[in-house]
Amino acid sequence: MARQILLCTVGGSHQPIIAAIQSSSPDYVCFFCTERDPGTNAPGSVDQVTGEGNVIKASYNDRSPTLPNIPIQADLRDDQFKVKIVPADDLDGAYSAMRDAIAKLAKRFPNANCIADYTGGTKTMTAALVCAALEKDDFELQIVAGARTNLVNVQDGTEQAMTASVARLRLRRAMAPYLGAWERFAYHEAAEGLKGIRIVAGAVDIQLLQIAKVLSGALALWDNFDHAGAFDLIKVYSKRVALCFPNIFNTLSILTNKKNTQREPALLFDLWLNAERRAAQGRFDDAIARWYRLMEWTAQWQLRTKLNADTSDFPRELLPKDANVAPARDGKIKIGLWQAWQVVGEQESLKGPAQDFFTEYGGEFLNLLEVRNKSILAHGFRPVTASDWWQEVSNWTDEKFLPVLRALAKEVDLKTEPQQLPTAFPEDI
Repeated sequence: MARQILLCTVGGSHQPIIAAIQSSSPDYVCFFCTERDPGTNAPGSVDQVTGEGNVIKASYNDRSPTLPNIPIQADLRDDQFKVKIVPADDLDGAYSAMRDAIAKLAKRFPNANCIADYTGGTKTMTAALVCAALEKDDFELQIVAGARTNLVNVQDGTEQAMTASVARLRLRRAMAPYLGAWERFAYHEAAEGLKGIRIVAGAVDIQLLQIAKVLSGALALWDNFDHAGAFDLIKVYSKRVALCFPNIFNTLSILTNKKNTQREPALLFDLWLNAERRAAQGRFDDAIARWYRLMEWTAQWQLRTKLNADTSDFPRELLPKDANVAPARDGKIKIGLWQAWQVVGEQESLKGPAQDFFTEYGGEFLNLLEVRNKSILAHGFRPVTASDWWQEVSNWTDEKFLPVLRALAKEVDLKTEPQQLPTAFPEDI
């Protein structure tokens, strides 16, 4: 049979401690006590545990002590308990001391049933014990309650040890670090971490955990360009998610509808937002690769929809004037990003925002391409730096290119562009 270990904070009243011991019948007790106050010389609660002779008043209003210490009253042998001194009003200090004591008890009594009773002691002591105990999923928290006639303590003789309901607290604490990963757009990390939580809680709290897992998983798929997978996963909670994130379903419905002409510009905006997420994570080489694809794809979109020309099998008669492009092994002419933009800039039928952009900013665009071309993930050996991204590529794209993309999106009636994915799990979902 597993041993029963009781940890309790000791204050000015002995009755709750006696009630806790009688209720749990522990094999071993750890008393968290305070020493004599150095400023006032007032006795600490340790006297109630280690004091000799009569050291405890039977009633608060008694003139002098008439009862022996707590271990004697509880029939505890000397080898059945220990005292751990903690500061009365230093939360960090009390928490650290209790955490250390818990670790040592775990080594001494492996697989024991542990009960943390936080009834006695100062507010700081009780808060510290609760914090330390909540870190252990197998700890039971307990409080001694009773009939109250005032705001100081319960009526003598009415004390009863009660298990504190902490399942919700434990679940929220367990979920917190994984939901915190949303701040870094680390949705896969959040989803995997939440899957590993094994805490028994009420139906409402378990449903919250399930929603958090589903939403984190859906955003992880979205972040990996699996829009259809994200849409399918999130549908089960569509009404609740829509209340917290009204744009998510509208955006996913566009991104997954291959017949919708608004889909392609929406995908382009989504690609840019993905690049920004990679940059926010410090993954600038990944960000620049996405930026390059954004610029290439935009030109391809314009050529395909307005010239009916595919860059993987491009009509020779539409090539730029100075282009020297040989057919590939399959006999097809294939053009890259820069040549595609040259066509956009030259073709009479492509007059509009894209052509104006290339005419005005083509030189700047070409210079920025060098950042990508020299990067490790392209043709070079130099990693893309934060200043490369934020001071050059990101600012230029925000100021010069995105207005053009918005104008092109407007041509196909895309009124609302996709927004950045959320960085915080909604508490009111």
